[in-house]
Amino acid sequence: MSRIFAVLAVVFTLALAPSALVAQDAKKAPAKAAAVKAGKGEKVCNYKFPSGEKRSWVCKTAEPCCAWDAISYVKCGSTITGCL
Repeated sequence: MSRIFAVLAVVFTLALAPSALVAQDAKKAPAKAAAVKAGKGEKVCNYKFPSGEKRSWVCKTAEPCCAWDAISYVKCGSTITGCL
């Protein structure tokens, strides 16, 4: 039984290793994002995370701009529920 857990632990570790290497490469050389432009009835939302990463995205004029620091996520909110 303990061999099964040991094998599963090794397989799980090896499965995550390539994604960890890709994530490190992405942090070393961040790509320049294209300028975001808003059309009619839209607005550009800008946010800087505590890590220093800057994000820009487009929302409708009536929708709030929402950002979550804990998971580095941005989105347009709802006119009814806000950023929930």
